[in-house]
Parts: sequence; structure tokens; C-alpha cells
Amino acid sequence: MTDYGWLSILPPILAIVLALLTRQVYLALFAGILLGTTILAGFNPILGAVGAVEQLVVVVINRGNAEVLLFTLVVGALIVLMRESGGVNGFANFMVSRGWVRGPVSAQLLSVVVGTSIFIESNITCLVTGAVSRPLYDRVKLSRAKLAYMCDSTSAPICILIPLNAWGAYVLGLLAAEGLDPLPTLVAAVPLNFYAILAIVIVVIVAVFGWNIGPMRQSEQAALEGNTGALPAQTITLEPSGGDETEADKPPERAVNLVAPVLAIVATMFLGLWVTGRSALEGVASADGEPYRFFDFIMAGSGSLSVLWAVSAGVATAIILARVQGIFTFTQTAELVVVGFRELIGVATILALALAIGQVCRGLGTGPWVADMVSPWINGASAAPLLFVTSAFIAFSTGTSWGTWAIMFPIEISMAGQLGASIPLTVGAVLGGGVFGDHCSPISDTTVISSLSAGVDHIEHVVTQIPYALVGGAAATVLYFAAGLLV
Repeated sequence: MTDYGWLSILPPILAIVLALLTRQVYLALFAGILLGTTILAGFNPILGAVGAVEQLVVVVINRGNAEVLLFTLVVGALIVLMRESGGVNGFANFMVSRGWVRGPVSAQLLSVVVGTSIFIESNITCLVTGAVSRPLYDRVKLSRAKLAYMCDSTSAPICILIPLNAWGAYVLGLLAAEGLDPLPTLVAAVPLNFYAILAIVIVVIVAVFGWNIGPMRQSEQAALEGNTGALPAQTITLEPSGGDETEADKPPERAVNLVAPVLAIVATMFLGLWVTGRSALEGVASADGEPYRFFDFIMAGSGSLSVLWAVSAGVATAIILARVQGIFTFTQTAELVVVGFRELIGVATILALALAIGQVCRGLGTGPWVADMVSPWINGASAAPLLFVTSAFIAFSTGTSWGTWAIMFPIEISMAGQLGASIPLTVGAVLGGGVFGDHCSPISDTTVISSLSAGVDHIEHVVTQIPYALVGGAAATVLYFAAGLLV
């Protein structure tokens, strides 16, 4: 394999800098892809342009990527159906009338509780938190940027801290590949995953004390003045089922039209993971010779396929409810689904471009090059903090925590053994660094999904979240230095 050296870091840096400076995410991501494929083509601009298009084709024909992209479009249909059927306003009215949400603090705490309660899959965590909280944040004049931050900072951290899901299965597989006893190692590393813990602690502090720093202060001030930063929904004009539509013809605002689809999503996600996990483990003997248990199937399940099934079940539930209540005709329902697809086609495009630039980074060897550059500077006491920072930089540059872990674990395990460093501590550092870098990166799929869920401009989410992530990252680095000296 060709060693591209420092050139391998240029495409993600170009994409990130252009995105932050111009706020033109499509252009920035494609520029990064084009630069990367041009480097891969030996600086031939024509072959580079052809390669850039091919990278997008590869993204679409990959089954897992296609499932995630289709999930994004189906989410659009779900959001429109819940909104137009009166479910969104109905849920907000229900929460306020019961006194459960009285102001900004209780609205934010609700999103924290929802986000940390659903740890089966990070995209589902973001989606449910956003769907439940959107109307409440608008009602109490909180910004959508704040909601996106809440979605992003509770999804990945809780999924890796309570790894009874595909995240845990993935990490266990990586640890087993390095010859470790994976389950005890992961259990010991969870309380040492300082960044993930701090991310959730900071979210709670932000919710309770209204801690707004950096650009978030401007977003919150704008929300108080009536501009929540919500992306404009498309104008929907449906042909009335009979006669001219009047105020009385508008659908009643019922909370069930939001709650039932959300419950269907969560239940189907568990079912999907169980079904796909059972299929994956069929004919495979368990390590201890005992029959597989429920969570064995859950952890072996396909997250991308299960999340698509789950959101599709939510859409089906919303459609059935609308038909039973006589809110929409079949024709109107089909029109709303198409409108939902159109509303999120831009988000799906950003996600496809982010996945493509991740592929380019793998082709250039961006992650391994960064890891090789810092490995000579690591010793026993500094191993954990430097592994944390290195993992964060790789995840920031490539937009993936999972890919970062695949790169870093072989290096980390070998290095910890040679230096006599604590393996659980260094594993926790790599896990936390991957989540930290992923949080900060505008080319991360989790960051994109959080923007989608909150209905906010993607770059506004990135720039308002980064200060909080940096606070958590700096505190985690200090804790790793202290732990490296003590362990």
C-alpha cells in the first residue's frame, strides 16, 4: 500500500476548514473528496474527478450505507406525518398541561432523560430525543442548536457507557482480536471512559444552570427573541377530502400521534436487533458453550438494518393512526411521505458526502499515519492522555469513532503491554477519544443525524457544540494524566 504521509491529512482538513469558513457543507465535503481522490490518482485532476464520483457511487451501493441513507429519508416522512397529524403540538400541550414541562430547565432535563434512557442505537437515541423535545423547546423558547447538542451529547456517550448494543459488540470484537479477555476488559474500561462520562455530566449542568458559552449564547438569545434556528419546513398544500378546509377541518392535536410512533420505533429496534442477531449467530457456537441469551442476539444484530425497520414501523404507525382517526386520505398520506423525503434530501446528501470522505481517508491511510506520528512520543505515564488526544484527532479527521477504534486498538494494546501501562485505562482513553473527536467533527454521521433530529442548520450545530466538547475533552485529558501517574 502506498504511504501518502502528510498528504493523507489534507482532504479532511480542507473539508473541515471550508465547512466552518463558508458554511457551504456540500461544497466543503466534495472539495475534500476531490482532493483526496486526486492524490490517490497521482495528482491527475481528471482521474481525481472521476474517482470522486465513483466514491459516491460506492457509498450508495454499500448495503449498510444505503440503509442509513434510506433511514434519513424515512425520518423525514415520519416527522412530517407526526407534525401534520397534530401529534407534535398535542404532545407539547400534554406535557405543559400536566406541569411536567414548566420552563427551559424541565424541557432540557426531559431531553437528557430521554437521551440517556435509549442506549440501543445512537441514531435512534438522537431521533427519539429530537422528536419528543422539538415542540417543547419551541414552546419555552430554547434554540434548536441547544437541542442538537443535547441529542449529540447523550447518544454516543450513553451507547458506549451502557454497551448492551451493537457498540458493545463491536468493541468486544476488537478487543478479542487483540488476544484479550474482552468482557472483563470492557467492563473495567467503562468507568475510565472519562470523556463519555463528562459529556453527560456537562449536559446536565447545561440543562440545570442554563450554561451557555460561545456561539450557543447567541443562538439562545435569538431563540428568546423568537428565532429558534429551526430550518423552515416545506409548505404543504393538501387537497381537502371534501369542500374547502376550515379551522374545524384541521386535525385535533393528540399526543398519541407522536407517542405511539416513537414507542413503535423503540420496540421495533429491539425486535430488529434480536432478529438480525439471531440470524447472525445461527450455527455459531457460543464461547462458553452455553445457549445464547437475549442480549447476545441484541449485541450481534445489525444496527443499520434494525434502525431502518424501526423508523419504517414508526411511519406505518403514524399512517394507521391518521387513517383510523380520519385525518388524511390515502392520497394525502402519500403526498406527505413524499414531502418528508424532500425535506431531508439535503441531510441525506451531506451524510453521503461524509461517508464518502471517510472512505477516501481510509484509502489514504489518514488514521494510521497520525497514529504512527505520535507513537514515538508515548511512554507509560503519558500513554493514556496521548492515546486519548490521538484518537480524538483521528476521529475528528475521519468522522468516525468506530473506524478510529479499529485503527487505535492494535497500537494501544501492543504499546500498553510494552510500557507497562494499564490496559483498561488506555482502552478507556481510546474509546473516549473516539467519541470526543466524533462529537467535534462536522463530517461525522452522528453529528449530521443530530442536526437532522433537531431540525437545525448543520454548521450551527457544529460551532455551538464544539466549546462544550472542548471543555469535556480538556478535563478528560487532565484526568488521564492524573490516572496515568496513579495506576
